[in-house]
Amino acid sequence: MKALVLKEKGVLAIEDLTINRVLQPNEVRVAIKSVGICGSDVHYYTHGEIGPFVVRKPMILGHEAAGVVIETGADVSHLKTGDRVCMEPGIPNPRSLATRIGMYNLDPEVRFWATPPIDGCLVEEVVHSADFTFKIADSLSFAQGAMVEPLAVGMHAATKAVIQPGDLGLVLGAGTIGVVTALAALSGGCSRVVVTDIKQAKLDMLAPIPGIIPINTSERDLHSVINELSPGWGADVVFECSGAPAVIKGVFDELRPGGTVVLVGMPPEPCPLDIVASQAKEANIKTIFRYAHMYPKALALMASGKIDLSPFITHEFKFEQAIEAFEWAATMPDNCVKAVINM
Repeated sequence: MKALVLKEKGVLAIEDLTINRVLQPNEVRVAIKSVGICGSDVHYYTHGEIGPFVVRKPMILGHEAAGVVIETGADVSHLKTGDRVCMEPGIPNPRSLATRIGMYNLDPEVRFWATPPIDGCLVEEVVHSADFTFKIADSLSFAQGAMVEPLAVGMHAATKAVIQPGDLGLVLGAGTIGVVTALAALSGGCSRVVVTDIKQAKLDMLAPIPGIIPINTSERDLHSVINELSPGWGADVVFECSGAPAVIKGVFDELRPGGTVVLVGMPPEPCPLDIVASQAKEANIKTIFRYAHMYPKALALMASGKIDLSPFITHEFKFEQAIEAFEWAATMPDNCVKAVINM
């Protein structure tokens, strides 16, 4: 079957591979229909590594996927052939301590698609654990199904924030993760969410959503905006989604006393955090790594119409254009939030 393979840093190929994977009783075989291009996929393509995860041999890319079940294992009862599904890409060791205490995203043994040396899902078919495969509503496209994976990150961040009804939220960064975090924060109870960036095209896509206030910090003073909305108190919850060291440095600036900061974005290298600024406000500092138990809630919100991700699927490519899509994504234009490859 055809797959998009990262041969080595900067070298991609569409190859015909022979993949003979025997279906286990608790697994399903899925024909892939849509795969989102994530920043981590692009980073592996351009740099060949992310922290300790180094591409040492050819690897299939992709971890945000939706498709159709074409075969089920003997013990699978909640899925059947023909079901439209999306797949959570990380499979933990079910017997690990992290899994048993409900934090399976932190399991050191987790096998996560397109994280070296594990192959990803930009391939015609995959075999996957049925426990981490979820039906998507008929009202959702396959491309929207692929978007459940980044939405799960935003849902995890909003859950960790312990939002109170009516809270004022602030999201720093309007990339894919910033967008889904803002939507999750609204669904979680924030009355308004200010989203900042310096790329106006991304902010313009958020402007029509009730409750979201997009702010271009190269043109407007964020402190004045938060003071006016609070008034003079600060944001209840700040989500750092940019991963930019300069932004992280000031992450406590607009936080109210006793408020919560959730660190979502990952900086490219270690960067300082202003501990005294956090102490002066007795800030609650939360961190997240991927997500746990978020897919069902994310899918429920999407099926209900309370979260609509379709406006943020800004570019779509055919699988035959996959190499071109990654070359394009490496210098992604300002008007792109999420690009999807359709099989």
